[in-house]
Amino acid sequence: MKHKISTLFYAKAAKTSKNGLLPIYQRITVNGERIEMSTSKFIEKAKWNTSAGKIKGSSEEARLINSYLDILKAKVYEAEKWMVNNNLEINAQTFKNKLLGIEEKQHKIILIFQEHNKRMKELINKEFSINTYKKYETTLTHTKEFLKTQYAINDISINRIDLAFINNFDFYLRNTKNCNNNSTIKYIRNFGKIVKQCYKNGWLDRDPFLNYDGRVKEVERTYLTETEIEALLNKKFQIKRLELVKDLFLFSCFTGLAYIDVFNLTPANIIIGIDGEKWISTHRQKTESASKIPILPVTQMIIDKYENHPQSNNEEKLLPILSNQKMNAYLKEIAAVCEINKELTFHIARHTFATTVTLTNGVPIESVSKMLGHKNLRTTQHYAKVLDRKVSEDMKILKDKLTMNLTMTKTSAQS
Repeated sequence: MKHKISTLFYAKAAKTSKNGLLPIYQRITVNGERIEMSTSKFIEKAKWNTSAGKIKGSSEEARLINSYLDILKAKVYEAEKWMVNNNLEINAQTFKNKLLGIEEKQHKIILIFQEHNKRMKELINKEFSINTYKKYETTLTHTKEFLKTQYAINDISINRIDLAFINNFDFYLRNTKNCNNNSTIKYIRNFGKIVKQCYKNGWLDRDPFLNYDGRVKEVERTYLTETEIEALLNKKFQIKRLELVKDLFLFSCFTGLAYIDVFNLTPANIIIGIDGEKWISTHRQKTESASKIPILPVTQMIIDKYENHPQSNNEEKLLPILSNQKMNAYLKEIAAVCEINKELTFHIARHTFATTVTLTNGVPIESVSKMLGHKNLRTTQHYAKVLDRKVSEDMKILKDKLTMNLTMTKTSAQS
């Protein structure tokens, strides 16, 4: 960050000693703010050269004191150089602390962010998914690049993060990184989590995100139709990896569980429910909320199919599951073979459960919300909006058909 530093020496008449000597002070100005420090040297008023900021003449006294003042002046520029080379924030207080050798405990956002991600990595598959970790790592990378590009520094004190900084970061993500609105907001929210932690720790006087106005825009969620689900159910793959991924995808279609929640399932998650039937009882890793889902025939068929699979037995898993990245890659192959013209990802199965499997078949939204492990019914209501749109489209087809029949009837009657 840009800064301006200047220094001068002056004899302070206001603090004249009892024997009539004036103390010599050093004034350092940092970005317009003054720092005044005593040099512990005294001089007769008549010997002081005000314009030059040093003692007149070439006496031994003048030579020694002027040499000492030159050393103090050099220390100012050495301190400035050191702080610049170490990408430290330079203001009157931090500069004075550096000159006096006072170690200032600074909380830097990148260091804090790195520590956060380090701990998150250690909790992968316990409290966080690998994908969540990767998103925070990407946010950290964007933050580093933003500081380097916009401020030419590697780190910054959290006290310098304000609403203007956040809005600048928002603009950088949209303009320089070409992120769309929702991606930008998600990165800013990840960054905001780190800043809010600093606030909760008492390192910040106020939360700089209080007045940040960033809103995620609703997007159309892709899901499979009954016909597309039937295509998957009826397709048998000779390639084992594709057959496995198809089955795991269908398992999610009929349970609504996200990838990480399927990954975490063990035989112990199968319980006997209040109705005497088998249920899946688990906690969503993302929200830590309970999720209980009755086991449908398709779900049970898949569980039985892989009950004695070596990977399931060795890892004490309910199902032998691949990495999310591989799953999504193989789902593209599966979609092409089954002539499903949608870019399949594992998460689409969860959307399919909410729409085609449950809400379309009359399952109340409250029950769907509970099975999905949503903490708020409003989250589930988005799926209802999707269905309303589908109803509207279907009714438009019917309306056009009825209009056409009515027109044909009128034409026939006239003739």
